[in-house]
Amino acid sequence: MGNESSWSDSLSNIFRKYLFRVLSCGAIPTHIAFIMDGNRRFAKKQNMVEGEGHRAGYKSLKSMLNYCYELGVKYITVYAFSIENFKRKPEEVQYLMDLMIEKIDELLQDGSIVNQHGMRLYFIGNLKLLSEEVRTAAEKAMKATAHNSRTVLLICVAYTSYDEIVHAVKESCEEKMNNIQAENTMKAGRNSTDQNGSCEKMDGVYPSEIQDCHKHEVHGTVILGKNDVRCNGFSKLEASEKKNGVIKHAVPGFRGEKWNEVQESMQSQFSKGTVESSDDGEMVREIKPLINLVDIEKHMYMAVAPDPDIVIRSSGETRLSNFLLWQTGYSPLYSPAVLWPEIGLWHLVGVVLHYQRNYSYLQKKRKQS
Repeated sequence: MGNESSWSDSLSNIFRKYLFRVLSCGAIPTHIAFIMDGNRRFAKKQNMVEGEGHRAGYKSLKSMLNYCYELGVKYITVYAFSIENFKRKPEEVQYLMDLMIEKIDELLQDGSIVNQHGMRLYFIGNLKLLSEEVRTAAEKAMKATAHNSRTVLLICVAYTSYDEIVHAVKESCEEKMNNIQAENTMKAGRNSTDQNGSCEKMDGVYPSEIQDCHKHEVHGTVILGKNDVRCNGFSKLEASEKKNGVIKHAVPGFRGEKWNEVQESMQSQFSKGTVESSDDGEMVREIKPLINLVDIEKHMYMAVAPDPDIVIRSSGETRLSNFLLWQTGYSPLYSPAVLWPEIGLWHLVGVVLHYQRNYSYLQKKRKQS
């Protein structure tokens, strides 16, 4: 019986090798993301003890990781545990956390799929929501596999896209605020020797030729008079001359309704990203946005990997369920009708063939973005 099983495994390996060689004649996805849906339904369907469906799902995960590695897929992401899953029954959540610790330890053992394939592990999500024991196990696994580079497994745990986006925006704002504070500290040091509000010559204009030399800002945009003069003395303006933190009368003509019209016009132009002059000839100097798309993306949990080429969700569902919403705008979603523990080689082959048939169209759409 053992010999028959060994022969069967050998033939399967040889068959897969040639099958994947044929598939490699076309485009192979760099990154595949899996939503492992249907473990509980599988357990109910098979009359298993509650929780055993997740163990069956782990076996399917190992098989899929092996297939992806043999096919040449560099990055694999799996949706293991959503923040929303914390709302399940406490005993189920605890069972899943215990199972996670058990399988993390298993992945680090000699001869495991991680060590066989030189796989690097990342745990993606708000890890602060995990218990200390689970978080420690995850950090240990990431550290132990940090030097692996042949393939990368990203395990999304305590994760939702909403949380990831909020995290990235907060981190971007904090980084920019720290940079601004550092710049202001440096400027304060350079200006410490000049305490008298002196003005510098600009465009051939000397301080003696100017009655009022004031610089002021409207929503972060510097407004200058026709004679563009830098001035360190604007702080002497009375507090009563400010409106909503903006200096109101530093430039002649900015009073009453006129001021409101100019302010509204500036806000409108800023939202369009254009630069215009006010009716009185004062120039609005364009200010670059403090936070750009690249600033947010570099603070995403998933910044360690390229966007997925394919998303596969088992059980026939077509929802992303708050999974990689930021990264999957141009990623096709495939939904085989099988439950996750039932997914196998031919489902993956079918998905890759479909991807190859649509590859040119998908690449065109990505380039247009």
